[in-house]
Amino acid sequence: MIIIICQRLLKNMKISGITLFPFIFIQRKEDRNNKILLNHEKIHIRQQMELLIIPFYIWYLSEYYLKYLKYKNPHLAYRNISFEREAYDNDQNLDYLKNRKFWSFISYL
Repeated sequence: MIIIICQRLLKNMKISGITLFPFIFIQRKEDRNNKILLNHEKIHIRQQMELLIIPFYIWYLSEYYLKYLKYKNPHLAYRNISFEREAYDNDQNLDYLKNRKFWSFISYL
């Protein structure tokens, strides 16, 4: 079960949504109808479940800091995290999760 919550705290951030299993927090109410944004976040839900949630966050943050050391740019570091690369590459394919293979993010390392 996925729970979508509109969160005013995100208004001060430069993000439209964030997933913290089992919640998808979105910035604006109208984004409840944004199929691409929700698909992106649902891809993260699947990634989090595959890695049993806590290891996902450890991996995500570790990869972010390694990419930050490489690129010296927070946005480039974020965009090059394997989980984000998979989600951005496939968020427009609304059938992606139906055919996605287990641990598909590995191919984005």
